[in-house]
Amino acid sequence: MDPEAEGPPIIKVTPLQQMLASCTGAILTSLMVTPFDVVKIRLQAQNNPLPKGKCFLYSNGLMDHLCVCEEEGNKAWYKKPGRFQGTLDAFLKIIRNEGIKSLWSGLPPTLVMAVPATVIYFTCYDQLTALLRSKLGESESHIPIVAGIVARLGAVTVISPLELIRTKMQSKKFSYEELHQFVSKKVSEDGWISLWRGWAPTVLRDVPFSAMYWYNYEVLKKWLCAKSGLYEPTFMITFTSGALSGSFAAVVTLPFDVVKTQKQTQLWIYDSRKISMPLQMSTWAIMKNIVAKNGFSGLFTGLTPRLIKIAPACAVMISTYEFGKSFFQKQNARRQQY
Repeated sequence: MDPEAEGPPIIKVTPLQQMLASCTGAILTSLMVTPFDVVKIRLQAQNNPLPKGKCFLYSNGLMDHLCVCEEEGNKAWYKKPGRFQGTLDAFLKIIRNEGIKSLWSGLPPTLVMAVPATVIYFTCYDQLTALLRSKLGESESHIPIVAGIVARLGAVTVISPLELIRTKMQSKKFSYEELHQFVSKKVSEDGWISLWRGWAPTVLRDVPFSAMYWYNYEVLKKWLCAKSGLYEPTFMITFTSGALSGSFAAVVTLPFDVVKTQKQTQLWIYDSRKISMPLQMSTWAIMKNIVAKNGFSGLFTGLTPRLIKIAPACAVMISTYEFGKSFFQKQNARRQQY
């Protein structure tokens, strides 16, 4: 069988079906990767202490997440257990000092944000890919890069204001009226742009990741299908392609992940002390400071837990998503027969 030859007609999947297919992957991935992100962020943030009553950021592979630390005297999920000597040491100390449940800290609000973020991201990517291929042709190799960049920009832009609101709601119980007053005050004092604080460093990390991930995923998927003599990828082909492409993108973009962690934790420190942000908060300046203090390897702090997280996260997310789409394709094909 020649995979390059014209195969059976492709049954289209509707945007709503794409949304439903992405939900399952988002939930499974969040449950699986959160412990590795808790460990990764502790390793990255241990040289940058957090103020009491504030919070810091970590990611579950699909989105960024700010987790609140309660005031001293209350039960807080973040308790500094001392210096970590590595990934395994961090796992053991966190479990010993805070309990195994702390490895899934902040999971409920993460799920609340991860599902819509993933739905927007994956649906936009597929819709843009289909549109560009109809205009430029199936063989255009740059389509995954363009679609990945635009989809990620859209998802980050839409979710950023919700991230700020959710973080405020985590700090204490708010009524909808109080929340409305908070947002109105924030906008009146700092302008609408204040709702997108942290957007730039998020884009610096996530957009290159998205471009590399989708390009390599499509190339690997096509290559594995050709090797197997298949028109359509199997679950294992999408799983393997997702793991390999995600791992490569994770290594390349890790320095931006480290910088983002530092920048977010510092933002909370300056906010808590009511002082203005210094000029050295720029991404490039933080990178130079990390290299000066910890060497070039400092930019790759948390590499092991990030790779352990990203490879299975990307594999589970994309293979579950493709499986969901395949299910709906079969359902649509049956409907067309009647």
